[in-house]
Order: sequence, then structure tokens, then C-alpha cells
Amino acid sequence: MGKRSGVLELAVLGLLAESPLHGYELRKRLNALLGSFRAFSYGSLYPCLKDLLAKGWIAEETPQEATPGGRPLKGRRSKIVYRLTPEGKEHFQQLLATSGPSEWEDENFGVRLAFFAKTDADVRMRILEGRRSRLEERLHALRQSLARTWERLDNYTLELQRHGLESVEHEVRWLNELIATERAEHRDTGSGGPGSGAGTSAERPAKRTEGAPRPDADSDPSAPASGSTEY
Repeated sequence: MGKRSGVLELAVLGLLAESPLHGYELRKRLNALLGSFRAFSYGSLYPCLKDLLAKGWIAEETPQEATPGGRPLKGRRSKIVYRLTPEGKEHFQQLLATSGPSEWEDENFGVRLAFFAKTDADVRMRILEGRRSRLEERLHALRQSLARTWERLDNYTLELQRHGLESVEHEVRWLNELIATERAEHRDTGSGGPGSGAGTSAERPAKRTEGAPRPDADSDPSAPASGSTEY
């Protein structure tokens, strides 16, 4: 299964784990969830649903719309409602327990974060630290590239490079705060189950934590790259 279909599968199963939904409502909620991270193609939803149905992870129901007297309404199509099966719930939990390198990438991280309230604390921490590590590598490479090429760039390309660098720096600082909050709340609760610790922080803005751990010197967002020219 490709990365895009894997992200959509996780999102569909996660939303159906909350409640059964008919296709239109599922599309709306997916747009709200995935639209924050990438463009969502409605054309990809129904092939995904067909695949999940074939695997037995979801089931569809067609409620009968009726008049108050109990007679079916003529000329109206009943909406298909999708619900998670027990096998689908088990598979969703397996997906939530995954914390490998693919979960740190741009394609997957945002959707994983959306379901952090249902994810074990140790898995949340591995994903957050893995994402930070991946971005620190990216930040170091961007600084090195900019240090080598900045004199040859026109002003607009330079601004574009600086914007990309600042965006990564901002996300690293944000991840530092999330990680610090996770550690603090884990110490307070001493629990690592779903919804415990910073799982509740997934449902509210993260607290700013003074003294949050910083990356090393090579990837410290506030420190210029070694041997680079200020710009």
C-alpha cells in the first residue's frame, strides 16, 4: 500500500472508531483532518472504502428511510453508513502502535498527531522524538546548503530558502515544547496508556515549557551553522 493510501486508511479507520458515518459526513471530516496537512482528493476515498470493506475492517449499512407511518419514502436513496468492525478496531490499534521511521515523515506525521489522544504515551514520545530528529537532519542540511550557495542566489530565491529554513526551525521548537510537555505530564501521572499524560494535550494547545530540551549545536534553531555566513 502506498504512503498516500496508508494515510487515508488510518484517517478513515480513526474517524470511524469515533462513530459510524455516512459517506458525505466522512468526506467532510476527512477534509477537515487531512486538509490541514495536504490536499485531499475525494476520488481516492471510495477506492479506499472498497478496499477496507474487502478486508473486513469496515462494514456498510443502509438504514431504511421511512415516513412517520413506517412506509419507505419513494424516490429517495438511503445513505450508506460505514462502521468499524471488531477486526477493523484491532487493525486500527495495531496502526496506532506503529512508531517506525515512516511515521516521522511529512506524509504521515500530521495524521498520527491527530490521533495522539488514542495513542500510548511511549509511542507518542518515539514519534515526536523521531520527527524532531528527522527535522534536525533536514535543518542541518539546509544550513549547509545555504552557507555554500547564498552568495550566488538572487534576493527572491534567498528569501525562499530563508523561509524554508525558518519553517523547519519553528517546527523543531514546537516539537521541543511538545516533548517537554509529554515528559512533564508523564512524570505527573506515571501512566503510559492511551489518553493519559500528554494524550490530553492533543486536545488542547500545548503548554510552553521553560527550559525545554534543545537540539545539539549543529541543529539548534537559534544558533548559526558552523562556518556559515549570517544573512
